[in-house]
Amino acid sequence: MSTVSQSNGPKAEGTARGFSLAALRRMRVTIATKLIVGFLLVCLIVGITFGVVGIHIIGGLVVEEAQEKVRTDLNVAREIYLNHLDRISDKVRFVANRFSVRDGMVQRDRTKLLGMLASVREREKLDVLGIVDAFGRVLLRTSNPASFGDDQSGDSLIAHVLKNHEPVAASCIMTGDQLSKESTALAERARFEIVPTPKARARTEREETSGLMLKAAAPIFDSENRFIGVAYGGILLNRNFEMVDKIKQTVFQDVKYRGEDIGAATIFQDDLRISTNTQNLDGSRAVGSRAPEDVYAEVAGRGGRWSGRAYGVNTWYLIVCDPIRDLNNRIIGMLSVGIREEKYTDTRMKATVAFVAITLAGGAASMCLFYFIARNISVSVHKLVLASREVARGNLDACVELASRDELHELADTFNSMASSLKKRDEKLKEFARKKIMQSERLAVIGQLAAGVAHEMNNPLTGIVTYSHLLLERADVPENTREFLRKITIQADRCRSIVRGLLDFSRPKKPDKRPCNLNQVLQECVALVENQSLFHNIEVRKDFQKDLPYVIVDPSLIQQVFMNLIINAAEAMDGKGHLNLMTRLETDGEWVEIAFADSGHGISEENLERIFNPFFTTKEVGHGTGLGLAISFGIVKEHEGTIAVESEMGKGATFTVRLPAKEQKKA
Repeated sequence: MSTVSQSNGPKAEGTARGFSLAALRRMRVTIATKLIVGFLLVCLIVGITFGVVGIHIIGGLVVEEAQEKVRTDLNVAREIYLNHLDRISDKVRFVANRFSVRDGMVQRDRTKLLGMLASVREREKLDVLGIVDAFGRVLLRTSNPASFGDDQSGDSLIAHVLKNHEPVAASCIMTGDQLSKESTALAERARFEIVPTPKARARTEREETSGLMLKAAAPIFDSENRFIGVAYGGILLNRNFEMVDKIKQTVFQDVKYRGEDIGAATIFQDDLRISTNTQNLDGSRAVGSRAPEDVYAEVAGRGGRWSGRAYGVNTWYLIVCDPIRDLNNRIIGMLSVGIREEKYTDTRMKATVAFVAITLAGGAASMCLFYFIARNISVSVHKLVLASREVARGNLDACVELASRDELHELADTFNSMASSLKKRDEKLKEFARKKIMQSERLAVIGQLAAGVAHEMNNPLTGIVTYSHLLLERADVPENTREFLRKITIQADRCRSIVRGLLDFSRPKKPDKRPCNLNQVLQECVALVENQSLFHNIEVRKDFQKDLPYVIVDPSLIQQVFMNLIINAAEAMDGKGHLNLMTRLETDGEWVEIAFADSGHGISEENLERIFNPFFTTKEVGHGTGLGLAISFGIVKEHEGTIAVESEMGKGATFTVRLPAKEQKKA
């Protein structure tokens, strides 16, 4: 039982599915439903398209606005950075221009110089402040008085002043040894354990000992304006948060978002964060962490400005980053300002939700409005449908009344006019049918009488023809009497042809069909007529397909059709012209086509429709019965074929006979 159940399961499921699909196809859907569904699809397509485009534009505008703000913020940060450097430069030049410093330099009084400069360093919050002589040897370090006498002429800023005797200020990198000479505390402040950071470039170092310093140097001249030394001073930026905090306060005004600072400023030494307000997860400053690789590659590698989305320690920021260059224009660090992407992501999301809500609300309102419009149209269409059904059932008195003043109202008026016209036409057709039926009955009776009369007249006519021919054969018949006999013979033969045609038309014999070579039948027809005087000036052109298949026909009847068409063509050309005979098997292999094309005077358009009617002829009176083409038409039809004619006045006519190729045996 289980086997039977399993084998029938898929069939039953397929049958059920087939029934469901058939039911769906037969389901009646109202025009209101189609209009509403169509409008809904349009709303969905337009809504989704504009929604996606709108959301993309809104998102792009929000991000662009955020990035523009961050670019402006970086310009402010750059000004603050340069202002710090300018202040250091002013302080160092102030020291270099003091008379007491000049006197102390001239006297080489280190104690006096230390007393003056130590208070200046403390007051101006400089990390380093010192004096070198005209040869670059250190005379005094206020942060480490015990360390002096070493050569500092290799320092880029001091070397510049020694050479040019003019003040200079720039960012610079100081090595761990240089910082240790200035102060062990500075060296310790500059030292960082490099923190592994996501998305940072590969780096083998585990520790950084050098430091990034804002440094200035100024020449010292004696009273006679002779160059006697250089004053230098600076601020170490490593773990110095004064500048980045000032940038954050100035730019972001300590604004918070979800309890976190909305923005941050960072100073990088190479790719290492040495001063920042970016925080780790534990709330500590993220010094020792590193910049993303793509940011570093653009800024430090190519010297360009980075603007975009970047990962900052524990979240995504929209940042702008510029390079920091030393006196020799080498990139030694980066200055970056960033704003938390989360705020703008949320802003974009809120704008998107609002946009979608407005779109949906507008779509819903439009749907409600369109529903009432579609409902109104549907009611009018339903009235038209009901009236159409009444007309289809034969009730031509159906009428549609619509109050709307639109195309449907015009359609209802047209429908009412059509129903009225149909009613009038129906009455006329009924009257016409009654007359035709009566006429057909009369014609049938006349046909039966004509057939009987023709049969009865056939015997007397045969006698008349026979005896008139016998009289013509007698030699003693006078010539004037002989002429009358000839006329009697001609007219009697014509009467007998008419009678025979009537008999053939009224009582056609059943065809004796058998396989037949139509090329051979057509060739025999040509042989029968080509020696007649009517064909002496007619060129017969034959284009017979050699491998024409045999067809099932009655050869004698088909020969009668061909002979009739050939003789009609010769008479249409008045015995002069060319007759093209063509046979071919159509490409589908289902039909054999026989064409008779003459170069005669052609058939007028009004006669083309009547040419196959019985007793219709264009020949002169006494030269045709009008039954030849009608009989040919009947013979071809009896063979399940067709006969057609094409003609143009003055260019001849083409009769085409098509017969079914039921046998594929080759000729």
